[in-house]
Amino acid sequence: MKKRLLSAAAAAFFGVMLNAQQIKFEEYDLPNGMHVILHQDNTAPVVTTAVMYHVGAKDEVKGRTGFAHFFEHLLFEGTPNIKRGDWFKIVSSNGGQNNANTTMDRTYYYETFPSNNEQLGLWMEAERLRHAEINQIGVDTQREVVKEEKRLRMDNQPYGNLMNAIQQNLFTNHPYSGSVIGSIDDLNAAKLQEFRDFYKKFYVPNNATLVVAGDIKPEQTKKWISEYYGSIPKGTVTPKNFPKESPITQEAEKTVTDPNIQLPAYIFAYRSPSNKDRDSYILNMLSSYLSSGKSSVLYKKLVDKEKKALEVQAFNLGMEDYGVFGFFAIPMGATERKTLQTDIDAEIKKLQTTLISQEDYQKLQNKFENQFVNSNSSIQGIAASLATNHVLMGDTNLINKEIDIYRSITKQDLQNAAKKYLNSNQRVIINYVPEKK
Repeated sequence: MKKRLLSAAAAAFFGVMLNAQQIKFEEYDLPNGMHVILHQDNTAPVVTTAVMYHVGAKDEVKGRTGFAHFFEHLLFEGTPNIKRGDWFKIVSSNGGQNNANTTMDRTYYYETFPSNNEQLGLWMEAERLRHAEINQIGVDTQREVVKEEKRLRMDNQPYGNLMNAIQQNLFTNHPYSGSVIGSIDDLNAAKLQEFRDFYKKFYVPNNATLVVAGDIKPEQTKKWISEYYGSIPKGTVTPKNFPKESPITQEAEKTVTDPNIQLPAYIFAYRSPSNKDRDSYILNMLSSYLSSGKSSVLYKKLVDKEKKALEVQAFNLGMEDYGVFGFFAIPMGATERKTLQTDIDAEIKKLQTTLISQEDYQKLQNKFENQFVNSNSSIQGIAASLATNHVLMGDTNLINKEIDIYRSITKQDLQNAAKKYLNSNQRVIINYVPEKK
């Protein structure tokens, strides 16, 4: 009886949390095509102003990679009204913080200010969109910044190019075969006009989504948005018709070297569906079941009990057009790849032939309920979720109903996904090994 009462109390607690989780928002389009999402939350005196541009590394052309990420840096250089070097000074001197990031699919900028500086955040992002300064000194400066970032994060970092190795070998037609940071040679070769052309092509209001979240007065916010953004001319948005991938039907094996590692890593990578596909959610659950936490099946078996691996991980990286499901393992001692492969394949086989236990299933559901609650526990998190759900998922209200997708996933769904996507003839094995001296 006591256990049942505790379960009921836990369910009631989650119910309260999830009801409180309902995020109210309003969305509309400006005449120039810019999509606007407003979320009012007056519980704390802060406002996040964010803009997501539907341009990422996949939108670049061969021979000119790295542009989307480069612009994440370049567009802090200034505007006719913000002197070069002043962007971060303005933000910090007004009690704010800001950042930007780039993926294969989009570029995202945001400022968070005390709510009495909401207007400042809106003006700054409008400046970035309307007339960012793109000149030779800015390009030359940021090129050096990106080179250093590539050296630190990838070229001199153990396993720093591992994700690139996966994508290069999993995608042969689609531009997901590239990397977000791109090629320094491409950036070095690019002329100033090419950067200006990229800006004109992608940094237009009808390729952008503006989110204003926090302690706002919506009617005043709308007036400022109309004033700052309404007169920015509409651009021409090129349809995203990327080459499709043929299904992988035969297991392939590739070897990639890394001069910064002493221990090899083995990756078993499968192409998975777009993150808009329900099966992508199912694969998220499968990866969590397999390797999330010390009680997960692969960690318990290979790391904890049998000491065959220093590290093991299953992951599902969902992107807009395709995804990557993979297993990553670093062997312990003299453990061979074949041993790790056999054990991983055995767990896949179990998933394909036997439903997971009710206890494990409930743990998964609890974990994803908790993640859902935590993901939108801050104004910055809410702003990012609203933008992502509109731009990449095609449904802003996923911020409220995404958990219903996870709740609808059954044990049979998990088994079916393992059968559909995790067969040995559908994968690429990557031996990521130390470079011979």
